[in-house]
Amino acid sequence: MTRAVIYARYSSDNQREASIKDQVYKCTQELTRLNARCVNTYTDAAISGSTRLRPAFQRLLQDARASAFDLVIAEALDRLSRDQEDVAGLFKQLKFQGIQLITLSEGEITELHIGLKGTMNALFLKDLAIKTHRGMEGQVRRGKSAGGKAYGYDVVRQYSEDGSPISGERKINRAEAEVVQRIFTLFAAGQSPRSIARSLNEGNVPSPGGRLWSDTTIRGHATRRTGVLRNDLYRGKLLWNKQHYVKDPNTGRRLARLNPAKEWIWQDVPGLRVIDDRLWDAVQERLDGIRSSTLVKKALAQRIWEKRRAKHLLTGLTKCGICGGSLTSVGRDYLACSKARKQGTCTNKRGVRRHLLENLVLTGLKDNLMKPEMVEEFVRAYHEEINKKAADQGATRDRVEAELGKVTKKLDALIDAVASGYRSDSLQLKLDSLEEKKSALEIRLTEPAPSPVRFHPKLPELYRKKVEYLGEALSDPTIRDEAFSILRDLIQGVVVTPGPKRSFSVELIGEITKMIALPDDKAMIDESSVKVVAGPRNYCSLQPGSDGTGLVCYG
Repeated sequence: MTRAVIYARYSSDNQREASIKDQVYKCTQELTRLNARCVNTYTDAAISGSTRLRPAFQRLLQDARASAFDLVIAEALDRLSRDQEDVAGLFKQLKFQGIQLITLSEGEITELHIGLKGTMNALFLKDLAIKTHRGMEGQVRRGKSAGGKAYGYDVVRQYSEDGSPISGERKINRAEAEVVQRIFTLFAAGQSPRSIARSLNEGNVPSPGGRLWSDTTIRGHATRRTGVLRNDLYRGKLLWNKQHYVKDPNTGRRLARLNPAKEWIWQDVPGLRVIDDRLWDAVQERLDGIRSSTLVKKALAQRIWEKRRAKHLLTGLTKCGICGGSLTSVGRDYLACSKARKQGTCTNKRGVRRHLLENLVLTGLKDNLMKPEMVEEFVRAYHEEINKKAADQGATRDRVEAELGKVTKKLDALIDAVASGYRSDSLQLKLDSLEEKKSALEIRLTEPAPSPVRFHPKLPELYRKKVEYLGEALSDPTIRDEAFSILRDLIQGVVVTPGPKRSFSVELIGEITKMIALPDDKAMIDESSVKVVAGPRNYCSLQPGSDGTGLVCYG
């Protein structure tokens, strides 16, 4: 019986989770009709974009390379992907492995479906985008919103005589408009966006989206004309078509691209003005003055935003123990609470050295990994994995050899038929197909057979050396990113709370704490104490060395 698998997916834009069950049910019914046996089901829920980001799709590809099934069935080609390149790549992979692809909508998929349907989908999407853009432009030229709602305004719900909704109407929200006027007035008087954000948060003033105010919300981006202080709608001018979106072929994500200024569309909407020209001009003059300052010019000349910042072991994982906010970089070596610095909603204004936190994790990890039982476990796991890979390679080779035998047998039978005088176009096509498949299988068998696994006598010694130089090893550019990624997956968070004088209490949370066995007794500290949590709470006190550069573990 044919071994079949089902692939089902719904995207995050316009479908629901029940769609997965519906697709699987319909595909199962079709497999029953085809007398095929379902051996696996792959589902990606609420995932749009590139197939590289879909775990189930990637597992399907991996299992296909291992010849784990003979047929793939889906509801339609667009369930696999709407991208012609992705569908074509999958089709090539399946065809190479001799796996059939069927959809409920299109039937058995051939090269014709890949080329023709992919082209039709691309043309349809392009035509839809053009018509949508034209409709939105018409809305703007009539003085109506093309979508979204800016802070300071409310959506007006209206309906036509036939009951259909009338979109694009906006009106001023008086309470929010007063906040906008306050922001403009304070900035024109010399206050910084950061200090304005702090005062608004201290006064519990609601912000756009219900989040806390920040300096970036207020100042925005100069080129893209975002932020409260650069929103032209406040001076009674509607600006549209500033940017367009393109899809990143690697990730499938939509990225904004700025349009040339000549393509921007302006429309006067005097009924939505909340800032007079005098105040608007004063604010823009100060913004331009800051942008043209020597410090900002230097930063713009260096294009610092294009430079990739080094990703540290605990980047994005450290939290403030007072407010729960993220600790962000301050200068080169320190981390500090972002809510205290940018929003003024936290009292924790002290910074902690990044290398102290990273050394905590690495030192505890290194000490524990040097234990004899851990060395023994590593050697056992290493050889188990090597043996497993060798067994998988051997099994795959056996399957390829068996498949080659079947193909050769079929090919010999067809050649005998030709020798007996039988001729037809379909026979020639079958011969060509089998010859191509035979060649592909023979190429796979030219790869050397897996060598027998031998015990490495110096493996424990090599392991100890690697662990001993763990910090140096993580600085190796060839393994750094992968090693950091593995370690980061074991850490849920690092909570840093300021203590007396220069001390900090650090709470490490995550699977990695199971690998860092620390003593229960506390020790005297000078600058930094550490508390590590892993299910039952374990404690260890660490402090900088006398020169302020190292860590000392007590107990």
